[in-house]
Amino acid sequence: MSLAGDLQPFLLGIDYLDPDWLLNEFGGAFIWVSLVIVFVECGLFFPFLPGDTLLFALGLFITGGEYKILGLDHKGLGLTVAMSMLCVAAFLGNVAGYEIGRRIGPPIYQRDGRIMKREYLDQTSAFFDKHGNKALVIGRFVPFIRTYITVVAGVTEMERRRFFLWSAIGALAWVLSITMLGFFLGQTFPALGQNIDYAVIAILVFSVIPVAYEWWKHRRNGRSAETTEATDQA
Repeated sequence: MSLAGDLQPFLLGIDYLDPDWLLNEFGGAFIWVSLVIVFVECGLFFPFLPGDTLLFALGLFITGGEYKILGLDHKGLGLTVAMSMLCVAAFLGNVAGYEIGRRIGPPIYQRDGRIMKREYLDQTSAFFDKHGNKALVIGRFVPFIRTYITVVAGVTEMERRRFFLWSAIGALAWVLSITMLGFFLGQTFPALGQNIDYAVIAILVFSVIPVAYEWWKHRRNGRSAETTEATDQA
C-alpha cells in the first residue's frame, strides 16, 4: 500500500501534504523543501502544510536509510544536522510572522480572507490570552494555532525579547520531539518504515485532536450561552 493511497481521505488529494511524495519528487533536495515548508507554516499565514507529519516522517526516513541528510552516512549526525536546520527554519518563520504582524497587523486582522480568516485569528488570540508565554510553545503542536500565533503576538506588540525566547523554546520542543519520535520509533520497530503510511496517519490524527477539541468546546460554550440567554428572557 502506498502512503498517498492510504492518506487520500486525509490529504484531500493534495500531493505536497504527503511526505513520501515529497521525498520521491525532490530526492536529495528533500531537506531544503522541508525547511521551506516549516518556515512558511510557522510564519507566513499558510496553515495547510504537513508540519507534524513531515517532521515525523523525516525521522523515519533517516533511521531507515531512505534519506541521507546532505549525503551524511552517519544517521545520528544526519539527524542532528537536520533538526538543527529545522529548528532555525521554525524560529525564523515565527520571527517573520511576528514582524509582519507588528508592522501591518491591523489591516490583516480586519480583513477576512480565505486563508487569513478572522475566525482563525480570534481563536488564536483567545488561545494566546489563556496560555500567555506558554502559547508560543504549546501552540507549536496545534495546527492553525502554530501558524497564526506569531501574527497575534506581533499585532499585540508582544515584547520582542520575550517573543524570541519563547519562540526559540517552542521551535526546539516541536522539532526535536516529533523528529526524534520518528527516528527512535523507526529504530525500535524497523517494520514501521515499511508501514510509514499508518504511522503518519496516527500523527495526523493526533494533530487534529486539539483542533477538534477546541471546536467541540466552542460549540458547547455557544449552546450554554444560548440556553442561559433563553432562560433569562423567559
